[in-house]
Amino acid sequence: MIQGSIVALVTPMFDNGEIDKDSLKKLVEFHIEQGTDALVAMGTTGESATLNEHEHMDVVKSVVDFVAGRLPVIAGTGANSTSEAITLTQAAKEAGVDACLLVTPYYNKPTQEGLFQHYKAIAEAVDIPQILYNVPSRTACDMLPETIGRLANINNIVGVKEATGDLSRIQQIRDLCGDEFALYTGDDASSCEFCLQGGQGSITVSGNVAPKLVHEMITLAIKGEREQAEAIDKNLSGLHEQLFIQSNPIPVKWAVAKMGLMPNGIRLPLTWMTTECESAVTSAMQQADVL
Repeated sequence: MIQGSIVALVTPMFDNGEIDKDSLKKLVEFHIEQGTDALVAMGTTGESATLNEHEHMDVVKSVVDFVAGRLPVIAGTGANSTSEAITLTQAAKEAGVDACLLVTPYYNKPTQEGLFQHYKAIAEAVDIPQILYNVPSRTACDMLPETIGRLANINNIVGVKEATGDLSRIQQIRDLCGDEFALYTGDDASSCEFCLQGGQGSITVSGNVAPKLVHEMITLAIKGEREQAEAIDKNLSGLHEQLFIQSNPIPVKWAVAKMGLMPNGIRLPLTWMTTECESAVTSAMQQADVL
């Protein structure tokens, strides 16, 4: 089971939107040195929605190659078309990833039965560990615990990234899915408490900026060391808030660029962070002692 601080990696770009492979390699080395437990390539934070299929898989393959087996790599392969999700998941398997992360179909608002059939079809088509991803604030689609419970009976569906921030769902999902099913949070602000209550880790945005601290906090929380975990999380609280001052990944890309790890680049329809937000993000970075 993959657990710990799982960083939803930003995709470095030049100011014209072209992908910067050299900076991508630099980021991979940075995370390995800082103790990150696993990486997600081409998740929401990686701007998967604005890359074409060839670019998407090129980034995934590059991350796998740069990591060279030193930590697990998870590929974001979700889509609002079941056939497209199958294609991406198969390509990710061939690229050598350890698991795939599949967001609920966005925009078309499937029923709970539609969600079940969507994920069942992908799992049956591609024999690789698959992690469900529920983020209704972005997709307008909430996968209910009961549906997750049904899907947990499929052998290669191994966990869920639950990004609602609703901590009451932890026990609901655990009761329905059993102890072998991995529970990850996608909500940095509640990640400490999520792991203290039995979660296996956080698929984190804040970990892009303060990977060592996030790793230490999540590791302590998984072990049940509340006082120590909460003390570290207090220093991360500014990042958890300010990295969402504008739409993710706008602030986190600005912060990673501020750290000198990549150039100022993002793709439309997202734009570079506005200057009035800079002081708040800078203060949060100083609080976490990364500036």
